[in-house]
Amino acid sequence: MAGRGSQTFKKRQKEQQRKEKQQEKFAKRLQRKKQSRTSLEPEPEPEPQAPFVSEGEHL
Repeated sequence: MAGRGSQTFKKRQKEQQRKEKQQEKFAKRLQRKKQSRTSLEPEPEPEPQAPFVSEGEHL
């Protein structure tokens, strides 16, 4: 990185820290989301239904 000023280096470090913090927040958000799903009872999935066929149609 020869030839670049300290200002550029500082900006790069600051941007890297910002990205890391953003990634940590995202991970925490996902973790909270998973915890809230596991704490709630899972909803029963609806049973698959046969395809609707009107009286005049034949398969």
